[in-house]
Amino acid sequence: MKKIAVFVDVQNIYYTTRQAYGRQFDYRKLWDRLNAAGQVVTAIAYATHRSDEKQYRFQNALRSIGFDVKLKPYIRRSDGSAKGDWDVGITIDVMETARDVDTVVLLSGDGDFDLLLEKIRADYDVSTEVYGVPELTANSLIKSTDVFHRIEDDLLL
Repeated sequence: MKKIAVFVDVQNIYYTTRQAYGRQFDYRKLWDRLNAAGQVVTAIAYATHRSDEKQYRFQNALRSIGFDVKLKPYIRRSDGSAKGDWDVGITIDVMETARDVDTVVLLSGDGDFDLLLEKIRADYDVSTEVYGVPELTANSLIKSTDVFHRIEDDLLL
């Protein structure tokens, strides 16, 4: 059975599905789809920590599905911008996991991950899949993966 590792850039998926569709992503449907394709041996969702009851419920829902939830503090800068970037953390976890699985699945539209996918394919002969909102996913990321899954109605609540 194919071993699958899943890494979710929660903020990216939340904002891109909201912008493109005004809807939320359905993590349960994703989980069912991935389990039908193989054995999910690692599943990590990267999110920001806010003292918000709605966020706690969402994070607990992810845990009940089977995700390990990693949290980073949400920082509001003095200029009004926000920071909660997990790119380095995701990259480290993918690099540490890729040698032990057959497929790495990344949920993000962030083009910064294109080099990561190319690197793990070359070094570990692992297949890669990306789930993203088509019009909000970097072309470089789409081109760097073996399979690009379009997030559309079938994966939305």
